[in-house]
Amino acid sequence: MDNQLKKDMKRGAVLLLFLYAFVLPKAQEEKEDLLINNFWRYNGAMANGDWSNALYQHISTYAFSQINERSTFVGNLKTKSEWESRQADLKKIFAEIVGDFPEKTPLNPRITGTVKKEGFVVEKLYFESRPGYYVTAALFLPTAKKGKLPAIVYCCGHSVNGFKGYQKPILNLVKKGFIVLAFDPIGQGERIQYFDANGKTVFHPDHEHSYPGTQSFVSGRTPSNYFIWDGIRAVDYLISRKEVDPARIGITGRSGGGTQTAMIMAVDDRILAAAPECYISTYDKIFRTEAPQDAEQNLMYALKKGMDMGDFIEVRAPKPTLLVTTTHDFFSIQGARDTYNEAKKAYTAWGFPENLSMVEDDAGHASTPKNMMALHAFFQKHLNNPGDPKIEDIELLTEKELTVTPTGQAITSLQTETLFTLNKQYAEELSEKLQSKRQDTPDFYKQIAQEAKSLSGYSEPELSKEFIFSGRLWRDACAIEKYLVKSAGSYHLPVLRFLTENNNGHCILLLDDQGKASAAAKGGLAEQLAKKGYQVIVPDLSGFGELGGGFNYGDAIIKDVPLNVWYAGILTHKSPLAIRVEEIKIIVDFIKTLDAPHSITGIGCGVLASDLLHAVVINKEFNQIALINPLYSYRSIVQEKEYHPKYVMSTPAGVIANYDMPDLVTAISPLKICMLNPVNSLDQPIDNPIFDQTYRDAKQKYGQSSNWTVSCNERDVFSRLAQWIGQ
Repeated sequence: MDNQLKKDMKRGAVLLLFLYAFVLPKAQEEKEDLLINNFWRYNGAMANGDWSNALYQHISTYAFSQINERSTFVGNLKTKSEWESRQADLKKIFAEIVGDFPEKTPLNPRITGTVKKEGFVVEKLYFESRPGYYVTAALFLPTAKKGKLPAIVYCCGHSVNGFKGYQKPILNLVKKGFIVLAFDPIGQGERIQYFDANGKTVFHPDHEHSYPGTQSFVSGRTPSNYFIWDGIRAVDYLISRKEVDPARIGITGRSGGGTQTAMIMAVDDRILAAAPECYISTYDKIFRTEAPQDAEQNLMYALKKGMDMGDFIEVRAPKPTLLVTTTHDFFSIQGARDTYNEAKKAYTAWGFPENLSMVEDDAGHASTPKNMMALHAFFQKHLNNPGDPKIEDIELLTEKELTVTPTGQAITSLQTETLFTLNKQYAEELSEKLQSKRQDTPDFYKQIAQEAKSLSGYSEPELSKEFIFSGRLWRDACAIEKYLVKSAGSYHLPVLRFLTENNNGHCILLLDDQGKASAAAKGGLAEQLAKKGYQVIVPDLSGFGELGGGFNYGDAIIKDVPLNVWYAGILTHKSPLAIRVEEIKIIVDFIKTLDAPHSITGIGCGVLASDLLHAVVINKEFNQIALINPLYSYRSIVQEKEYHPKYVMSTPAGVIANYDMPDLVTAISPLKICMLNPVNSLDQPIDNPIFDQTYRDAKQKYGQSSNWTVSCNERDVFSRLAQWIGQ
């Protein structure tokens, strides 16, 4: 303990007698100010932006760097051969980040009804994209033209009622003489996955995608894999029909349908003409405006691997492509223009600049008359189906007329697989392979640290010695010091330091997922430990406390958890987990710089138990650790349909195939560890038999050592923790 603090404490002891007698009775009624950034914010020192949104801003710096690197590379491409080489590379990148598709199994299509209208017929049908995974759809067949006709796959945006909500653009194409196959994306129309007790969907389609899509990422499979495969199988169905000309296949769709269009057109060479609507922009503009959107829009490590939205177009050059855009869309129109200008260079190098076009209208996120006419003209030209592009007057079919299944839902009519069930099966396959890897790899646990670094995107942080002392509070005989510690980003980490005069020379780093204010509350864990003589350091890591709560937009905030931020980490391969592990290393270095302790104990509470455990595995900075209410297994996230997404924020994508929480614990053996009241991803306590089975290898590695302490039903956590620390 420094001499100045000792003098201050002695002086404080005298003052406390006076304060307790005359001043504090009234002052205690006022709320204690444990904020640190507050002072600097009000005094103009927030030049680096809103620290409550520091995590997203920090990930964005990686995104912008990766985007700029790609832009420089692509900007230097000039010749056709250079673009051909780029296309070959892109196909490999797409294959890596989308993942392997399953083998094509029988579609087993079934037509469930036919509706005849003036000028066209609708066949209601479903097919199996994967075994037991049913896609509800409708085939719209014009009756005025004969012979093999051009056909268009119509991809739906985020309407609750699926393709039924897009009849105007669909029927206008049909009246132009195009066969149109429109299908429900998973989570929409008759493919809803999540219901309440009354049979009503509990989610908007965005969350119907992102909730199970997040689990897919945890397993290591980009959820767009499922969406793209549905589109590929839709093309398979189209070309199986005798009425369809397989050489004249098109695809289009707006919003979420624009996403599907862009991705399907990039991987399916059978698609001749494609027109994504109200989606194409640039990732630079996405990060600066709406942030990464729902799960299937984000490809695993896309930015890290040098991808941007222009690549959806450039990989298919010089096939005809139309960008359908609006100037007031939340997908930035400037991004669309930038993408068009870049892709135009590829088409020009190929010698077909006329095959890439763009239409824009001064409107919001909608299909406008101007854009619809341009869309009609585009397909009429490139699918060789000439005619008038004008918009037709149409009469919409009723929901009942277009309902495919008896109950109106595939899950009740057909007992279909869902994204959740398919991913759960996939995760189980990965878990079995992982178990074999544990048994067959002698150095498996020695490799865990490198696996954790690689998977999370961890990089060694620069250990800046910059920290700002920001004031001191007194609580009884306990001093509470405030610090701002420079992070690896443009923000500082708010840190509280608890000290008493009877300091025993040992330090505790306390990480609380409720924020430092919770741990540092009067009578709370930090104060109780400090009164026992420990120096207690309580920081806010990025995403928590003063460094959290700022991200309140985007379409994947589920149960108040900003999964959009996690998706940003997936695009950049810089996970929130990696950033916080780096922050923990910086704080440990700060502790050693401030006052070299005899030992450092780490305590991680709730979600942050995972971050602490990773920090120990990667950097080995602690003498002992305690995990309070930790998630007991990453597998739990993919096993539970109604998991709590907060645990995902401390989970690296792809972890299921590589390691689990018990592996991390086994890897740090024989380090002294205490685990109290572990929980599953439902935020429910688990019992001893489940824990013992899951942690069998870890228990065996620790043996009868006193370094192993576990309690699954501890009532007095502090007493048990204090006893354990003092052992």
